[in-house]
Amino acid sequence: MSNNNKIIEPKVLKGFSDSLPKIEIQKRRIINKLEQLFSSYGFVPIDTPALEYTEVLLGKGGGETDKQIFHFLDNGNREVALRFDLTVPFARFLAANFNELAFPFKRYHINKVWRGEKPQKGRFREFYQCDFDIVGIDNSEADFEILSMMNHSFSKLGIKNYKFHVAHRGLFNAFLSHLELLDKSVEILRAVDKLRKIGKDSVKKILIEISGDEKKADLILEYIQYNEDETFLQTVTRLSALSGCEVEHTTRMTEIYNYLNKAGISDNFILDPSITRGLDYYTGIVYETFLEDLPSFGSVCSGGRYNNLASLYTKNELPGVGSSIGLDRLLSALVELNSPLLQESSSSDVIIFNKGEELFAISNIISSQLRENGIRVDSYLIDKKLPQQFKYAEKNSIPYGIMLNDETISNNTFTLKNLENRETYEHISIQEAIDIIKGN
Repeated sequence: MSNNNKIIEPKVLKGFSDSLPKIEIQKRRIINKLEQLFSSYGFVPIDTPALEYTEVLLGKGGGETDKQIFHFLDNGNREVALRFDLTVPFARFLAANFNELAFPFKRYHINKVWRGEKPQKGRFREFYQCDFDIVGIDNSEADFEILSMMNHSFSKLGIKNYKFHVAHRGLFNAFLSHLELLDKSVEILRAVDKLRKIGKDSVKKILIEISGDEKKADLILEYIQYNEDETFLQTVTRLSALSGCEVEHTTRMTEIYNYLNKAGISDNFILDPSITRGLDYYTGIVYETFLEDLPSFGSVCSGGRYNNLASLYTKNELPGVGSSIGLDRLLSALVELNSPLLQESSSSDVIIFNKGEELFAISNIISSQLRENGIRVDSYLIDKKLPQQFKYAEKNSIPYGIMLNDETISNNTFTLKNLENRETYEHISIQEAIDIIKGN
């Protein structure tokens, strides 16, 4: 074989992956459910370029994030980079399109992002994020609506045993100011953010090195300690006292809790002061989401308030709050949990088996009528032996099959077969088939 005919190895970069139909169908089902939910809250979709100028993306991500950005020179010798999240490009989007938008602006954005971090279980270099934000308003009502949508999203997806861990960066900064350590807040926040990964003792060593004071390090560890015996409001009171009886952020957290409580969803929220989020742009409430049946899996939904992010790109004040669901991480978790949401991954609801050229025209008519009634139909287009067609249906997890015959031409009836339990329905009409397939 000559070099010109050499077959290229079909390999994929580490941290990247193909998405086979079964997984992609499951992912699209999740996306469709979330899009319907976001629209029901009055949120609108947007999109931004996958590639941005590097200077745009490096503006406020933070040191660790900057190291993870895929950036390079394009053919025009410009410094460009792939977006590492959907929030920073959103801030640029707001500045560029300010006069075209109505505020408060509620958006959702579901698309791919790229990070050059070390691939591991549930973490990839290319993955989907699902963001939803409210921009142009800074109050407890906006904060609550995002939290409510997070809870509604997990409920709509049928996910059980989840908890939203919330905290407040402004309150933590007030605490650091009380300790005269506010100028070292970035380093302290990043140290605290590593608590679940490296443990309390290792974090304490870092905090002593940063603050130069073991007593202050102990006070920081006391502040971020989650006490499951405390109620949400008791924790608010304790943190306020440690922060010198801070009022503004304490009041905000109390208001948010009262809204959650009146909505009947407060049991799904925990005030956990160890949650700080590593990104520099957060200024208010922050949160992460954990699945209690997978305690070591990590957060599958996170975010917070970022009141100053857009100021990098515009003089207009655009306070914002939002959340991001890591779709690929969530999907990996649901696979581990054997979630009912993933049990159905069929390519269609019914397949019409090919019984020869003479029946193809009527097969097409039946397909059209079924599709008009919201049923997904796969018409097998090759005249092969039935066992091969059945194998095709099985590989695509298609639950029903239609067998056409001479009576289909004469009286418009056919045979419907449940391909899972082999139950057969003979001499049925299109409407009867619709009712059976839909479970009516």
